[in-house]
Amino acid sequence: MIKKWIIFLYLCIAFVSSAKAQYSIQCEDTCNHIHGLDMSHYQGDVWWETVAENSNHKLYYVYLKATEGSTIIDKRYYENIRAAQRHRMKVGSYHFYRPRTPQIEQLRNFRAQCRPQDQDLIPMVDIETTGGLSDYALRDSLNTFLELMTQEYGVRPLVYTYTNFYNKHLSGSLDGYKLFIAQYNGREPQLNDGRDIFAWQYTGKGSINGVRGYVDKSRLIGRHSMREIRYNRKR
Repeated sequence: MIKKWIIFLYLCIAFVSSAKAQYSIQCEDTCNHIHGLDMSHYQGDVWWETVAENSNHKLYYVYLKATEGSTIIDKRYYENIRAAQRHRMKVGSYHFYRPRTPQIEQLRNFRAQCRPQDQDLIPMVDIETTGGLSDYALRDSLNTFLELMTQEYGVRPLVYTYTNFYNKHLSGSLDGYKLFIAQYNGREPQLNDGRDIFAWQYTGKGSINGVRGYVDKSRLIGRHSMREIRYNRKR
């Protein structure tokens, strides 16, 4: 009997600790950080009016997946960007980069969907795979694409990746680009090269009224502000 009570007590403590950890990660209700969302077709139907008017969440920006590689277009992109902007949310678009696919073809895919005049925020490039390239070849491939994006949109894009991937493959290679880093352990990320981090995606299992499933949530780090990623739409 005593053994059963010990096990029960342990489970209760574990549950409470887990709940507290999750709440501390999703701190929009209590903290003053600038928060935002990352959305794609994986969220399915989104009630954007509910998302935009959710008084319990301080949401200042939304990044939507637009394209991937040279041919893939997110099937919810057009619907999402129109609806989000209709409800006066600040929206940016991102491209999932494929290192082995010709950069110019990927740029054309993104540019065909993401007209500069439709963007509230600067574009973002998502890099999460090496494509089997060496670190040197990966960095060269990515930097070539980032330069093309900069020429096309007149501004350096954000670069999204996760902590371990950056430290292992990209450390020291992205000077001049703002970094958007994913890390889900509840601690602010730190990079091996000491680079400043613009935004931290702190959970992939966030929740918000207006979305049935999980959403990726992020917040700006330190003194960074929205004005740094606002896009001049008069192009």
